[in-house]
Order: sequence, then C-alpha cells, then structure tokens
Amino acid sequence: MAAKGADRLRASWVLAMSAFGALITAHLIATRGGLPLAFLLMFIPVVALFVVSIVKFPQYGLYLTIVMAFVGVGLKRYLPLPTGLAVDAFLFLTALIVFFKNFYSRNWKALKLPINTLILLWFIYNVLELGNPETRSFAAWFYAVRGVAVYLLLATPLSFILLNKKREIDFFLLIWFGLSVIGALWGVKQIHVGLDAAESAWLSVPGNQSTHLLFGKLRVFSFYSDAGQFGAAQAHTGLVALILAMGSGIKFSKRLLWGAVSMISFYGFMVSGTRGALAVPVIGLLTYFVLSKNWSILFSGLLLMALGYFMLAKTNIGHNIYEVQRLRAAVQLGSDVPSLQVRIDNQKKLADYLKTRPFGGGVGSAGYWGMRFSPNSFLAQLPLDSWYVKIAAEHGLVGLVYYIGMLLYIFIAGGYKTMKIKDPLLKQKVLALYAGFSGIAVASYANQVLGQMPTGIVIYISIAFIFMASQFDTQQSPPDEKITDNAQLEAKYAR
Repeated sequence: MAAKGADRLRASWVLAMSAFGALITAHLIATRGGLPLAFLLMFIPVVALFVVSIVKFPQYGLYLTIVMAFVGVGLKRYLPLPTGLAVDAFLFLTALIVFFKNFYSRNWKALKLPINTLILLWFIYNVLELGNPETRSFAAWFYAVRGVAVYLLLATPLSFILLNKKREIDFFLLIWFGLSVIGALWGVKQIHVGLDAAESAWLSVPGNQSTHLLFGKLRVFSFYSDAGQFGAAQAHTGLVALILAMGSGIKFSKRLLWGAVSMISFYGFMVSGTRGALAVPVIGLLTYFVLSKNWSILFSGLLLMALGYFMLAKTNIGHNIYEVQRLRAAVQLGSDVPSLQVRIDNQKKLADYLKTRPFGGGVGSAGYWGMRFSPNSFLAQLPLDSWYVKIAAEHGLVGLVYYIGMLLYIFIAGGYKTMKIKDPLLKQKVLALYAGFSGIAVASYANQVLGQMPTGIVIYISIAFIFMASQFDTQQSPPDEKITDNAQLEAKYAR
C-alpha cells in the first residue's frame, strides 16, 4: 500500500514538473527564441536519449554518425541548426565514452596496428600545418581539418575497437544501404514530383544553380551536400551491392535484395549527372574481377564492361536520354576538352606555386574554406576539382606523397588480407568493401569525393573492416566440403 502511495506521489511530482517545464518553455519560445528555440528544445530529450544509448552501447555512436553523415547537411536546408556538425559531435562523444568507460578492461592493441599509426601520423602532420607560414586562418584550419584528418583519425580506430564482431559488417551494410536507397528515392521525388521550398531556395543560390541546373535539366542532389557527392555515393553503394549479389552460395532472397539496392543506387547515380563518379563502378569492378581469381567471372565481367564502353563511346544508343548523354560525354575522347584544358592550366599554376612551398599553403587555404576565410588569396581563387589537387595545394608535395603512400598501403595490405580470407561469405563482403574503397580512391582524382560526407565515413569504417576481417575468419571448411546454403555457411563460420 505504501509502495502504491509512493508511486502516485512520484507520478504526481513528474507530472507537475513536466507541466511547469512546458509553461517555461512556451514562455521562452514566445518571448525569446521563437521557432529556432522551439526546435532546439524539442531536440534536447532526443539528444539525451542518444547520449544514454551511446553510453550503454558505444557502437551506436558510430552508427548514428553514419546516419548524420547522410542527412546532416541536407537537414540544414530545413532547420536553423548546425546539423552539419552532428558528425563531429557523435564521433567525439563516442571517443570520450570509449576512453573513460572501462578504460582498463578494453583491448587497445588494435590502435597499435600500422594502419592506425599511419593515420595518427597524418593527423600530426595536419596539426603541424598550423606552423606553416602560409597558413592564413586558424578558423579555416579548424573547419577544414575535420574532413581531411579528424574524421579519419576517429572513425577508423573506433571501428577497430567497437565493431570487432563479424555481425557488425551486416549491420553496417544495412544502415548504409537503407540510407542510400532512401537518398535515391528522395532524388526520384525531386525529378518526378519537384523540389520543395527549402530545396528550391538552396538551388536558387547562384553557385548552386549554375552547377545543378544544366540546359534546363536538374542534376539531382537528394538530401546530400550536392549532386557530385550524391552521384559518387550512389555509385559506391551500387557497386558494393552488385558485388554482394554476385557472390556464390547466396540465398535467392538476399541476392534479390542486394540486386534491387544496386539497381536503385545506380539509377540515383545516373540522375545525378556526375560523370566523374563513373570511375567508381569501373575501377571497383575491375578490382573485384581480378581479386576474385575466377577466370569465368573475370572474362565475363571484362566483356560486359567492354560492351558498355563500346555502346557509350561508339554508338548513339539511348542518346535521347539526358543521363546517357552525360555518361557518354565522360568516355568519348574530345567531348570535354575545354573543361579538361582548364583543369590542366590550373594544375600548372598550382605546380608553380608549390615550387617554393613544399608544405603547401596551409590546411583550409583552398576551396570553400579558403573562399570563406581568405577570399583574396591565390589558393582561394584557384578552382580545385580533385581531392588530390586539394591535398597538394594545402599540404604541399610532402603531404601529398605521404597521403598517397597511406592510401597505397591500404590498397596493398588490405588486398593481401582480403585474399587470405577463407570464409566465402565473409570474403565476398570484404571484397565488396575493398572494391568500393578502390573505386572511390580513383574517382577522387576527378572530384573531391573522399573527404566529403557520407562517403568519407563509409570508407573510413570500411577500411577498418578490411583490416579486421582476418580476425573474423577463425574457422575453415574442409577442402572436400561444399556448402552452398547461406545459413549453413554462417553457422559454419559463426564465432
């Protein structure tokens, strides 16, 4: 009886405090903050729930980071909040929780792996760039270093620590593919239904309009930062899903699901009008065909790719379709000579600039942040279409050589580890992630893909899975045992 009375008293207290809080909130919204404050206060309990969840299950922090990497920039078109910083918030929060929670009981050996050492040294190099005499703004460095080094420093090591179970790959793919399909469908809405008020306002900005509305045709951007990132991310998803669907011993239902994801994502890539992202499936599939060591798959794949190239480069098939015209322009020699010549001229100017600046012009001195914080400088005025040209401009030839060396280490060591996997299902998944990394790395030569969200976070976590896969591969089927059923395979190699 006493317990029931205490419960009623507690409920009355909570109700009274809630009513009082609601009155205070309504007063503040009406007299102080208006709609922005209303949104902020509305998100407080949501954020509190997220924090509690991350404290209990730190891996949720990484998955929430993936979600915000996809939608954070797009949300800024609708909400007067710095949602683009949500990636930073979740990564730092997760890192703090991991560090302080069960500090002595966690296994930190993964942080000593060569790949994490290389990542740490790259971050240190970026910190030392603050001493570069060409650095013009600490604020520019602070904003720019996030995409160049901080996300890589946090996401990959945290994945080694928190996502060190085989099942985490499937959960990672589920979140990634789900968000990508939603993004593609949102893009379909933009084409067939139209842009909403927030999207129209974003498109009306002169710089956005000139790059996203070509000859009266919309380059779809969905809820991503721009059409270039949308196209590259969709091509990345389509490639990985396609490779998963081509694996042997896959249940028909999963093959159908992954095939559908691939088709939807490749359609998203097509309507983005992003020609440079064509390198993602081309390089990724070539990588997969070679590493699969299956001659029939290799020759069949090369034949299909050759037919696709012939159709685009030597015929007019589908030329009445705008998206096909954009892809055809990417492969036909001489179709983009003026644009290519401009890029070559800009790279020559940059080469002259870097002759006396081996460490570059400083992080944040070029591109968007350069225009924002030092708009009259040489690097801010120089167009930077390539991710590697951006690295060269800001970090110099020394930084560029180190950065490319780090990517080559991932490519070589990651490929070696992938080839050693015995579990066929696990190997197919890791092959898909590895092919995706290869495609994005090459596509970043034409566009600033690797350092942008959501592709950056997806790649950084993929790198960790590629290097962790050997520890998942703890058992091996006897050589004379043939297992074709997916459930049997998973049971056979379950940890």
